[in-house]
Amino acid sequence: MRILLTSAGLETEEIKKCFVDMAGKEMSLVKALFIPTAAIDVDAIEVLPKCMNDLLKCGVLGKNIDVFDLHAGMEFEKLQQYDVVYLCGGNTRYLLERINATRFHKSLMEYINDNGLVIGVSAGSLIFSNNLDNNLGLIDTKLDVHCIAGERRGKLTYPLKNNIKLTNTCALVIRDFPDGVEIIGE
Repeated sequence: MRILLTSAGLETEEIKKCFVDMAGKEMSLVKALFIPTAAIDVDAIEVLPKCMNDLLKCGVLGKNIDVFDLHAGMEFEKLQQYDVVYLCGGNTRYLLERINATRFHKSLMEYINDNGLVIGVSAGSLIFSNNLDNNLGLIDTKLDVHCIAGERRGKLTYPLKNNIKLTNTCALVIRDFPDGVEIIGE
């Protein structure tokens, strides 16, 4: 399991390094699936170039990034060809509805359980928490993003507390349950 849940993406050098380490291969060879589905309002759409740049600034080549807007599902076998799935921010409810309606949740959770690497940004992180009904159920806690004050750096104990707060410069990293859950950044 390799999950990086953030408020604002690969915002700091520490979070970028964590992503590169988790990818475990030369970044120019990394193949990414970029999902902008949650970006349905002007503010979220304006952030999409920054999200795409997260991958590019880490060395992922533009030609290795496929944009997928969840108008249809994707079978696990096809999803497996990607080294990372990047879920952009925006409207959490809409993103979760599209994931469930296209049955992408089944492929995505199988991908995660098969050691697939996922980066969530804002809404792309919230879909894994219990903020909304019919969530993906990865973490059994409420997750708040874009907080002024967030969790303290370090390992988290399981069961997780009822509410985890992320600033724009920290991330919840999940490598394994229950021992591999930690906060990085500030």
